[in-house]
Amino acid sequence: MGQTNYNGALQKPIVSGFNAKSTSTEVIKGIDLTGKIAIVTGGNTGIGLETVKTLANAGATVIVPARDIEKAKKNLQGIANVEIEEMDLINPTSIDAFAEKFLASGRPLHLLINNAGIMWVPLRRDNRGIESQLAVNYLAQFQLTARLWSALKKANGARVINVSSGGHKFAPFNFDDPNFEHREYETLQGYGQSKTAVNLFSLELDNRAKAFGVRAYSLCPGRVGGTELAREAPIELFVKMGLSDEKGNILPEVAASLKTIPQGASTTVWCATSPQLNNIGGVYCEHTDIAALSTDLTAFGGVQSYSLDEANAKRLWELSEEMTGITFNVN
Repeated sequence: MGQTNYNGALQKPIVSGFNAKSTSTEVIKGIDLTGKIAIVTGGNTGIGLETVKTLANAGATVIVPARDIEKAKKNLQGIANVEIEEMDLINPTSIDAFAEKFLASGRPLHLLINNAGIMWVPLRRDNRGIESQLAVNYLAQFQLTARLWSALKKANGARVINVSSGGHKFAPFNFDDPNFEHREYETLQGYGQSKTAVNLFSLELDNRAKAFGVRAYSLCPGRVGGTELAREAPIELFVKMGLSDEKGNILPEVAASLKTIPQGASTTVWCATSPQLNNIGGVYCEHTDIAALSTDLTAFGGVQSYSLDEANAKRLWELSEEMTGITFNVN
């Protein structure tokens, strides 16, 4: 079935013809998604909304699970081929209910885009005692993908796109204390390990699923302006990271480097639809191409080798089954 990306074996740009400034509209040009079914979490705001618009305009039927149905209806108004369903990613029962309803429709699932996430929030735990960034950003992806596995397999050619972040550089996955029970909570550490987990999951899922025609990818959208993602982050955090002044005003050089929302959605859409990726999976992508391996923890771009480690990927799969109580047998 071809080479895996364990330990970054395939992790190098392929010169896709696109770049950091490419938009989702440019990436989808010439691609017809008529008859395809997609699910996009977080699809009613930011880059998720842009992803939904792009896929729907290309002919796909797009299901958008949302916590706030009224907000979703308002934001998605006027977009053809969209269905809105209820789901709250921090509630495992809600994820199961959404998945069961979709499976009951008997439809295949061609694209699962795990886009929703939270960032830089204070310490919170879900009803299982799991730290919220880990629960929402990663374990919800694992659970939803596991529950929808039969529909992905039924598509005879599906892709799972897991939105990660350059913030995976903030922290490797802490197997000893993933829920901050024995160490002081630090929100960047929590965010970083949740995104490292996304990369490890995508790597392992691709290896297990490709025999069934399902490929998996993780990606960094880049630094994108105009999203709601950092709405709970304190000003002090932005100052510490060199993003804003002490009044919370974003620094001019940072503002100039931000992507637009259509540019931010381009890598998601490329991973979901590009024929250039037909025979490759398990890779981490950015700037509408496969990212390069990086050893520099201070630079935003590239991917850390610890988030593509084979042993860690297999270990995380087992831990995820334990934490969610779900046995995800890919067969």
